[in-house]
Amino acid sequence: MKAKELAFNKNEDVNKMMVSDLNSALDKVYLGGGEKKIEKHHKKGKLTARERIDLLLDKNANRIEIGAFAGNGMYKEYGGCPSGGVVVVIGYVAERQCIVVANDATVKAGAWFPITAKKNLRAQEIAIENKLPIIYLVDSAGVFLPMQDEIFPDKEHFGRMFRNNAIMSSMGITQISAIMGSCVAGGAYLPIMSDEALIVDKTGSIFLAGSYLVKAAVGEIIDNETLGGATSHCEISGVTDYKSKDDKECLQTIRDIFDKIGNIEDAGYSREKSKTPTLDENEIYGILPEDRTTPYQSIEIIKRLVDESKFTEYKKGYGKTILCGYARIDGWSVGIVANNREIIKNKKGEMQFGGVIYSDSADKAARFIMNCNQKKIPLVFLQDVTGFMVGSRSEHGGIIKDGAKLVSAMSNSVVPKFTIIIGNSYGAGNYAMCGKAYDPRLIVGWPSCKLAVMGGAQAAKVLMQIEVASKKSKGEEIDKEAEEKMYNKIKSRYDAQTSPYYAASRIWLDAIIDPLDTRTWISMGIEAANQAPTDKRYNVGVMQV
Repeated sequence: MKAKELAFNKNEDVNKMMVSDLNSALDKVYLGGGEKKIEKHHKKGKLTARERIDLLLDKNANRIEIGAFAGNGMYKEYGGCPSGGVVVVIGYVAERQCIVVANDATVKAGAWFPITAKKNLRAQEIAIENKLPIIYLVDSAGVFLPMQDEIFPDKEHFGRMFRNNAIMSSMGITQISAIMGSCVAGGAYLPIMSDEALIVDKTGSIFLAGSYLVKAAVGEIIDNETLGGATSHCEISGVTDYKSKDDKECLQTIRDIFDKIGNIEDAGYSREKSKTPTLDENEIYGILPEDRTTPYQSIEIIKRLVDESKFTEYKKGYGKTILCGYARIDGWSVGIVANNREIIKNKKGEMQFGGVIYSDSADKAARFIMNCNQKKIPLVFLQDVTGFMVGSRSEHGGIIKDGAKLVSAMSNSVVPKFTIIIGNSYGAGNYAMCGKAYDPRLIVGWPSCKLAVMGGAQAAKVLMQIEVASKKSKGEEIDKEAEEKMYNKIKSRYDAQTSPYYAASRIWLDAIIDPLDTRTWISMGIEAANQAPTDKRYNVGVMQV
C-alpha cells in the first residue's frame, strides 16, 4: 500500500473515532439529570424536555441543536449541569422554521445556572438576528440560589431575557410559551411577555411567589394550584390563554397556532435545487490529517461540501494561503473563505506556510467579502488557521494594516456569516476568520478543532520560560528533568483548554458536529437568515480596502 493511502486510512480511522467519541458524549448529555430523574419526571405525568421537543417538531424534518455541551465539566461542586439545564433546537413546526427552548427539569429542577442564562440569551440572539419564531417550553424552579450573584444583576444575566422578550415583540417576532411545570418569581415574566401563553392543568403553575413565600410575606395560607395553577390563570386572572389537559395536548395546540401564521418577506438569498457533492463526502475523514501541523489540500475538503463539487475560485493565483470562491450548499448560494493548508510558493518563488495569513491573502479575502456583500451572498468561513505571518519582512510589508483591512471588511459585513472550525483556530487568525466575537449567525467546530491564543506546544514553551526565569530570579535551579516535567504539566493543562469540548461547554461554539452534518447546519442557518431582510448597506468604514 502506498504511503499516501496509508496516511489516508490512518486519518480516516482517527477522525471516525473522534466522531464516535462525540456521539457517545452526546448520548450521555441526552440523559440530562439521569435515568432515575427521568423516571421520577414521568411519574408526575410529565414528558422530558427532549420528549416534548420530539412531539412538537415536524417528523422526518431536519433539526440542529444549539449548545448541547453547554456546562460540560462545569459546576462539579453542585453535581454538574448537563446541557446547561436547557435544550435549544432549531427545527420546523407545521413546516415553519423556528427555535425551541425547553427547560430540562431533570437537571436541578430546571434551575438557572450562569451557563443556563448564557445559553438562553444565545437562543434569543439567534431569534432576533434571523427574526425566527421562538417557542419556550417552561419548566423551571428559577435561579439557582447558591450562584445568584453570577446570574442575577449584570447586563448579560437573567434579566436580559425579559428585555429581549420586549425587543422581539416590537420586531414582530412570534413568541409562544407553554407553562408545563414550575414558573416562579422573575421567570414568570418570560411566558407572559410572549404573544400567547399556554398552561398544562395540574402540572403547570406560575406565580411571582410560591405558597411558602406568600405565607412568610403576608401570612396567607394557600396551595400552589389555587395560587397559580391552570384554572386560576385561565379562568380568574386571564394571565394565560390556553388550558391543556396534558403535555401532548399543549404541544398540539402550539402546532395548531403555528399552522395559521402568515407568510413572511424573505431576504432574497439565492437558492436552487439542492445537489449532492460529486465527490464522496465520507472522504473528508481521510483527507483531514491526524496531526494538526500536517499540510493538506483544503480545496479537497471544500469540494466534498459543496453542490456538485463545483467551486468558482476567486483570484486563484494570488494570496494562495486563503481560498475564496463561490459555490452552492444544499442549493443556497455561498461565498467561501477558507484557510489553505498547503505549503505553497508565491509569485516571487517564496515558500508560504499553509494555515498562515499573509498580506496578499488578507487583501484578497477582504476584497472577496466586499464582493459577496454587493451580491447579497451569505459567507461561509472554514477555519484552519494558525495566525498571521510574523517577522521583519511581514511587519515591514504592512501585515498589521492588511490584517486590519480583513477584520474591518468582515466586521462590517451585512450578509449573514457562518463559521466552521475544521482544525486550528489560533490568535488573531480566529478573529480575521470570523470567530465568535464577530457575530457569525452560527459557529460550530468539527471534533478535530482547537481554539486558543496559540498552539499548546508554543504556549507551553513560553509559559515554561517565564516560570523558569521566575524561579531562577529567586535563586532556584531547575534541572533538565524538572524542566521537562514542568513543560508537560503546562502543556497538558493548556491542551485541555484548547479542546472543542472546553469551547462548547462555554458556548464559544454552538455545537461540535460530525463533518458530514456541515451542509445541514449551513443550509438551515441560511434558511433562518433568509427570514430577516435587512436595509443595512455595506460599509467598510474608515479602513478602506
